[in-house]
Amino acid sequence: MEEKQSSPLSFEIQAKFGKARASILQLPHFRNETPMFMPVATKGSMKGLTSKQLIDAKCQTILGNTYHLSINPGTEILDINQGIHSFMNYPRSMLTDSGGFQMVSLIKLSEVTEQGVKFLSIKDNSEIMLTPEKSIEIQNSIGADIMMQLDDVVDVSISGPRSEEAMFRSIRWLDRCIKAHKRPTEQCLFGIIQGGLNTELRTICCNEMVKRNLPGYAIGGLSGGESKDDFWKIINLCTDLLPENKPRYSMGIGFPTDLVVCCALGCDCFDCVYPTRTARFGNALVRKGGTIKLKSPKFANDFRPIEEDCDCFTCQNYTRAALHTLVTKETIGSHLLSLHNIRFQMRLMEDIRKSIKYQTFDLFVKNFMKEQFSEAKNEKTIYPQWIIDSLSSQSIYLNEKIDK
Repeated sequence: MEEKQSSPLSFEIQAKFGKARASILQLPHFRNETPMFMPVATKGSMKGLTSKQLIDAKCQTILGNTYHLSINPGTEILDINQGIHSFMNYPRSMLTDSGGFQMVSLIKLSEVTEQGVKFLSIKDNSEIMLTPEKSIEIQNSIGADIMMQLDDVVDVSISGPRSEEAMFRSIRWLDRCIKAHKRPTEQCLFGIIQGGLNTELRTICCNEMVKRNLPGYAIGGLSGGESKDDFWKIINLCTDLLPENKPRYSMGIGFPTDLVVCCALGCDCFDCVYPTRTARFGNALVRKGGTIKLKSPKFANDFRPIEEDCDCFTCQNYTRAALHTLVTKETIGSHLLSLHNIRFQMRLMEDIRKSIKYQTFDLFVKNFMKEQFSEAKNEKTIYPQWIIDSLSSQSIYLNEKIDK
């Protein structure tokens, strides 16, 4: 008889190219391949999409939000349904954010103390006290494969004593989350590295959280308006300090160029609302040029799919002209673009994994970036300096000739 694993997570690196890794992340509900992008289903559903459509798009892990799920449907309903997987009929992996991000997004409705975060409910304006213990209790009811600690989140532009306070408080709250976790053999708990743009604080936080020997670690507190130069340097520092044999999750990353850079810097998992949010504005993600704005009149007589080589339902059944008549006018328009954009992210991750395994990651990155910035009207493709610098730190040089 096979012995039951003490941890519900296993992580196996299959191939590396520099710091980039292609790995298998085995979770209770699904065997994930990384690097992977995780679409956001904040309230237990993806806007306009069914669970089957997410599976058809080859999504692996998706996200839910502890704060919002605690309000609606609430832990009582989730307990009756034996967790979020059954409730939303999604058989693959789930990750739940702790609710900490609402300290920034709902700052006018919240108050932070050492005990926890006091919110005014967006549902009925009643007071909600979210402590580390309560966050874990809710996430245990949700039943996600990966749970995030409650961390003290401050706007990345804030430095000095408040940033330092938040970093040390996040470490203390992590210890409370670990102690409160009632299902350690069924659900994984990840710590979240804080410290703003201060490299000393980030180093302290990484070292302290690694001592806790968690199943995985997230890099938090970024994608909040900081410069891209600061962004990539903090990512690079954290991946240097975090364990080689544990998954690294860079929170809130969704722009395709950012995903490729962060993979090169050694991150394994990403999430963002970007693919579905930009779809609601009529924008489709594409390899050549980054995005196309289907509201533009120039697409009224364009009878090609969004992308010729895309295998998503939208590209297989709708033209740009047809989508032009729908986007921002009919609900199905954002639905169809969301399908494409999510599949775009999945295909991007598939290509990254393949290139790492075949040891062609540098060539893939060069070709990808050239396509993304192909609309620059210069003799030479012009790349943002932060992308040049971040990739050259990993010995990938964009201005070199690309072999065909």
